[in-house]
Amino acid sequence: MSAHTGTRSFDVIVVGLGGLGSATAWHLARSGRRVLGLEQFTFGHDRGASHDTSRILRHSYHRPDYVRLTRHAYADWSDLERESGERLVTRTGGVDLCPEGSAIPLDDYTKSLDAENIPYELLSAADVTERWPRISPPPDVTALYQERTSIVPAAQSVAAMLRLAGVCGATLMDRTPVLSVQQSAHGVEVITPHARYSAGQVVLCTDAWANTLLEPLGTTIPLTVLDQQVTYFEPDDPAGFAPEVFPVWIWLDDPSFFGFPCYGEATVKAGEDCGGPEVDPGNRTGTTDPAMLERLSAFMAERFPGSGRPVRSKRCLYTLTPDRDFVLGPVPGADRVLVGLGAAHAYKFAPTLGRMLAELAAVPALADTEPYTTFRLDRPALTDTGYAAHWMT
Repeated sequence: MSAHTGTRSFDVIVVGLGGLGSATAWHLARSGRRVLGLEQFTFGHDRGASHDTSRILRHSYHRPDYVRLTRHAYADWSDLERESGERLVTRTGGVDLCPEGSAIPLDDYTKSLDAENIPYELLSAADVTERWPRISPPPDVTALYQERTSIVPAAQSVAAMLRLAGVCGATLMDRTPVLSVQQSAHGVEVITPHARYSAGQVVLCTDAWANTLLEPLGTTIPLTVLDQQVTYFEPDDPAGFAPEVFPVWIWLDDPSFFGFPCYGEATVKAGEDCGGPEVDPGNRTGTTDPAMLERLSAFMAERFPGSGRPVRSKRCLYTLTPDRDFVLGPVPGADRVLVGLGAAHAYKFAPTLGRMLAELAAVPALADTEPYTTFRLDRPALTDTGYAAHWMT
C-alpha cells in the first residue's frame, strides 16, 4: 500500500534514471505499480555512467555467480528487444587476452565458465593473430574466446527503457533533484525543490551520488568514484575492424584495457579499466586527460596495428565498491528504501538488475535469498573499515 501524507502518492519512487534506474522504473511499471521516476539532470545526460554508445555483454566472468547472472542478462536483453521493437544486441564474439603472470588469473574465468557449462575456446597468441590479423598479442598470451560476447548500446537502451516505462504508466521527471528521503512507519517521503512525494518504497539508483541520500538515513557505502576516459580511434581500414570480423576484447592484466570493433561509425573505441583519477562527481572538467590518452594510444598502436589515430575522448564515472560487487538491497534500519548500484560493471546487467529490484520491491523477503545476499548493504566489504579494496575482475 502507498503512504498518504497529503502529498502526491505512488507505490514506488525511483531516484536516478540511468541504466539501472530506467530498467527498474520499466519493470515496476509493467508489473502494474504506480511509479514516479526522478532524474536530477536531463534525460540522457552525460554526467554519469549510462551515456554514449557501446557496452560489453559477455558470459566470461571471474566468479560462477556472475556467470550465472549473465544467463539472465542475455534473456532480459532479449525481452527488452521484444518489448521495444529495437535491435539492441550485436553479437561479435569476445576474446580475453591474458599474458603470463597476469594480475587477473585466467583460471578464474575458465573455472567459472566450466561451473556453469558455458562453452569457450582457449587460443595461443599465434591462434589469435591467425583468426584476427588486427590483433598482435605477445607470444606469452593465452586467450579465451566466447562466441556470445556482444555489444549493447547505453544511451539508446536507456531511452528505450524510459519510453517503455512511460507507456506502462510511469510518471517520469527530469531536472528534479531529490533533497532528502525520509522513512516513517507508514512509508517514505521524497522531497524535491518544488514538491513532496510519498510512496510505500523508494529505490535509489543514484550511483556516485548515493551517499548524499543515504547518510541522513544512517548508512553510507564506502565508494571510490573515478573519472574514466574512453577514446575513439580512426583505423586506416575500417573494414578490418568491422563487427563481423573483429571481436570485443579485454586485456586481462594491470592495467586492464578493453575495446570494441567499429560500431555505428568508422571508429574503434577503447579504454582503461579503473584508470582514471578519483573525482568529486559534482565537480569535473570533462576535458581529455593527456597522460591517460598517451598510455592507451601506445597500447593500441602496439597490440592493435592499424587501429589508427585517436579522434576524440569522452569521460564517464566509475563508482566502485571496495570488493567491486554490486549493491542490491534494503537500507539497514530503513528497509522501505532499496539501493541499486552497479560498481562500474553493471550495464550488461541493467535489465536484469532492474527486474531484480522491482521483484525485491514486491517481495521484500527476497533480500534473504541468493543472489541478493551477495550484494547486501551490510556485507563485510561495506562495513569493515579494514577491508582491502580490490577492483581487478
